[in-house]
Amino acid sequence: MRLLLIEDDPTLGEGLRDFLRADGHRVDWCACLAATDALRGEPYDALLVDWQLPDGSGLDWLRTRRARGDATPALMLTARDRLGDRIGGLDAGADDYLVKPFAPEELSARLRAVSRRSGAGAARSRCSFGGVEVDLAARTAFTRAGRAELTAREWAVLEALALRAGRIVPKADLEKLVHGFDSEVASNALEVHVSALRRKLGRELIETVRGLGYRIGERPAS
Repeated sequence: MRLLLIEDDPTLGEGLRDFLRADGHRVDWCACLAATDALRGEPYDALLVDWQLPDGSGLDWLRTRRARGDATPALMLTARDRLGDRIGGLDAGADDYLVKPFAPEELSARLRAVSRRSGAGAARSRCSFGGVEVDLAARTAFTRAGRAELTAREWAVLEALALRAGRIVPKADLEKLVHGFDSEVASNALEVHVSALRRKLGRELIETVRGLGYRIGERPAS
């Protein structure tokens, strides 16, 4: 998944970023709310937001995004452990609430949980698309011939599309979901990954919607 992490503590922020990247995610880390301005409009699979930041409240920041219609799954990361704080965070639009200190492994598990609860493609951890079964939790894909051997980038493309099953994902958004904000990639890199997925999983799996982007799975009912 592509994640936006907002955490002002440099030790915790760097540690979480490195752990999540090692766990296969693409992570953009900001130490304050102002730094997120450069990322406005960027597509993310989940937001990890500290409550108290040097230049404002992460909870107010999330509340503003929700008011604009942004439904990206969000986890609040905070030392506030009172019942009223937890209720306030959830009512403000957080999908989950993690009290510091916490184990990074628990954060990963909660990310998997919120991804399963959000969007048409994430209603369950195992999704079937024709003859292909995608296990989002285990990060694996199976065809009738068995488990497919995918590279990290190929899996990132498949995951991004599976989490948005039935929806057209614009090429520019898919590139950012796969490579992140700072990465420099070749102009045809995405097409190379899609071509490899079609070769390994079947040519019908990923639909090219000309001029718009890519789609996997059933089209939403009109």
